[in-house]
Amino acid sequence: MKREPTHSLLLPHISPAASLPLYQQIIDGIKREISEGRLMAGAPLPSFRMLAEQLLVSVITVKRAYEELERDGIIYRKQGLGTFVSENGIVRSREVKREQTEQLLRAALREGREAGLSDRELLEMTRKVLGDKEISL
Repeated sequence: MKREPTHSLLLPHISPAASLPLYQQIIDGIKREISEGRLMAGAPLPSFRMLAEQLLVSVITVKRAYEELERDGIIYRKQGLGTFVSENGIVRSREVKREQTEQLLRAALREGREAGLSDRELLEMTRKVLGDKEISL
């Protein structure tokens, strides 16, 4: 019987009750581990089956998450060897995070404007959230 290498991956709790689909929670957790330097380039990731067991999700869910991460250039697979963080995994992970941040900021600004907030009020709210009084238009 072939024994799988044990690659553990510490991700935050994955919950079916969360607003994001399970596969997206896995994607976000892996990106966070990479962008925060806990998973380095070349680091092996657990197999689909192993991560599914660790997270108590289906293999299909893990497979979908890995496929999206691979499509984004954050991880790569080597037939017979496993799945690994790509050399540009940190850069790609941060690029994707920046794009997501911009989309979220645009959505937040749109919501604020729909709520009747002026640009000045939105800026003040941003200052408050950032804790920075030196931001100006």
